[in-house]
Amino acid sequence: MEKISALIVFLPGLVAATLGLGWLLGWKPGERTVARMTSSCYLLAGVAVVALLGWMLQTGQHEVRLSLGYWFELEEYRFPLVLLIDRLSMPLVALSVLLVGVIGAFSVSYVHRDEGFLRFFVLLNLFGFGILLLFTAGSFDLMIAGWELVGLTSVLLIGFFQFRNDPVRSALRVFLTYRICDIGLLTGVAMLHHFAGTGSFDQLFTGPWPNGISLLTGTGAMIVGALFLLAAMGKAAQVPFSGWLPRAMEGPTPSSAIFYGALSVHAGAYLLLRAQPLIASSLVVSAAVVTIGIVTAIHGTMVGRACADAKTAIGYAAMSQLGIIFVEIGLGLKWIALTHITGHAVVRTLQFLRAPSMLHDHHRLHAAAGGHLGETGAHFEMLLPASLRVWLYRLAIERGHHDTMLDRCIVAPVIRLAGQMEMIEERLANSIIGPARPEHERLAIRNGLRSIGKSGRVALGHKLENADV
Repeated sequence: MEKISALIVFLPGLVAATLGLGWLLGWKPGERTVARMTSSCYLLAGVAVVALLGWMLQTGQHEVRLSLGYWFELEEYRFPLVLLIDRLSMPLVALSVLLVGVIGAFSVSYVHRDEGFLRFFVLLNLFGFGILLLFTAGSFDLMIAGWELVGLTSVLLIGFFQFRNDPVRSALRVFLTYRICDIGLLTGVAMLHHFAGTGSFDQLFTGPWPNGISLLTGTGAMIVGALFLLAAMGKAAQVPFSGWLPRAMEGPTPSSAIFYGALSVHAGAYLLLRAQPLIASSLVVSAAVVTIGIVTAIHGTMVGRACADAKTAIGYAAMSQLGIIFVEIGLGLKWIALTHITGHAVVRTLQFLRAPSMLHDHHRLHAAAGGHLGETGAHFEMLLPASLRVWLYRLAIERGHHDTMLDRCIVAPVIRLAGQMEMIEERLANSIIGPARPEHERLAIRNGLRSIGKSGRVALGHKLENADV
């Protein structure tokens, strides 16, 4: 059974590597070949999931663990490569195989004859490998690898239509948000090793999920839990990091369905579920998870009702449900949160894929009803004063001004710092090169200076003084 678990995880990675390396070496397979490789991959993975699940139910085993050794060892620090399929990861692994396979079959027609057909399926299979690695990682250390693969493929698929400016700008914005919040996961794992000496689930928690109790408590648990919450907020588009979600809709509809309706946005909730014993041991972190979830649910509902396009409205609806899932996790309702994740992923995938035809159905019903379809939520609006309704509508149109706050508080300071570092570099280069040289020589030398260290710059400066150029 351990080999079957490895097959489930690494099979999509093998397909992605085969297509990607073949592409780099000049192999250009036809659409039918790519489609058959992808469908065969997830069909075989699906059979393996059914076999593994049947064996677990028959034998009463709650988990399957496969140790692949250590990536590296340094004194007491070890990076274990362990795959774990238990009661938390098994439903999500089965869901991932099913939904990525469905999206792959749907995408064959969606990107038919597009020049990026092969690129799309390389990224889709790479995402499948990343999300399965994330869900089956037996330690927070290995989870980072899957986390980063999911983020990378997400950004690249948002910018899939790379010949237009808007998708590229949106992809960069999402990448920036991911990078800021991923600091929480990286730093949190480092803090785990500092406080507990390990990142493995079996050494951090007593007993299998969902009955495990954290061996790390007190200040250490609060710090690690808060850092993991930061990482989860970025992945799940929670307030105030929610501004990237509407921008992510620039990508193809199938990638929007699998990333922002089904799997990628739930990666943050999975992280909190996996670390729930840590969160439960800190009242501060638990309260923060609940508060952020409530605020995000309200924000997503308000903004979603003011959206002018179907995909963005569905995206904000998903954000609202993720806020509710965060509340469930913060309150310790683990099984309810897991059930909510699986059901929500299936529903959102269907909604994203049916968005164009759903609009057609709505217009047909609207015409059949003589233009008198009732508005949803009107009875709640009537409970509020008219002035407050106008103010909330303006706030929803501006999407809570979250992007403005992030631009002013994070993006602008980073850009200013980069500009100051550039000025320092220019002054250092001018002091070494001297003002008398032609511009093309100054540019060539300045570019060379950027690739060497401070000692190299000083040595090069002495050589330039004595050179006869």
